[in-house]
Amino acid sequence: MITSLWGKKIGMTQLFVNDKLVPVTVIDVSSWLVTQLKTEAQDGYQAVQIGCLRDRYVGQPVSADWFKKLKQYFLHVREVKLTEPVEGLQVGSSAAFLNALQVGDKVDVAGNTKGSGFAGVVKRWGFSGGRSSHGSKLGRKPGSGSSYRSQGRIIKGKRFPGHMGNKRRMMKSLEVVKVQDNDNLLIIKGSVPGKSGSLLFIRKA
Repeated sequence: MITSLWGKKIGMTQLFVNDKLVPVTVIDVSSWLVTQLKTEAQDGYQAVQIGCLRDRYVGQPVSADWFKKLKQYFLHVREVKLTEPVEGLQVGSSAAFLNALQVGDKVDVAGNTKGSGFAGVVKRWGFSGGRSSHGSKLGRKPGSGSSYRSQGRIIKGKRFPGHMGNKRRMMKSLEVVKVQDNDNLLIIKGSVPGKSGSLLFIRKA
């Protein structure tokens, strides 16, 4: 049984559900193919290795050469563990796996958050900065870094300027609003980590 899948974030939109306007995220799972089947006897565990085709090969006839040169033809290669054997899976078949999810199911979605580059303490941590009065030189600086002189060091974990965003985060218990089998689209209520086009991992909550 398949309980998780991978997809690409398209973006956000809104739908009317029971006469209520609901913000949703659209996830595309169409360009994933099964690249390898792993069995208990041969590999020690049951899993399906899947790959996301590079854009230039999407829509072309499936070739056996693709699965010998994964890096050349696939942008991402991932594994999905199986709790029990699944019939009908073979190398080269679609790995959308949307039949594992239904409307109303709860899912956890993981991805990398949007990166904001190097950010100061005001943007990164919400510091208020110094006074705006005449003569103040503090501006958007962090101010003092330690509590007293005899300490002689900065306490570990002190909030300072640095790289902001681009961290792995997971949103839990999001509701599946719609499943479009024809277009291989998964529509989930609310927002998920990452920018449009980023890779997402979806699993049953």
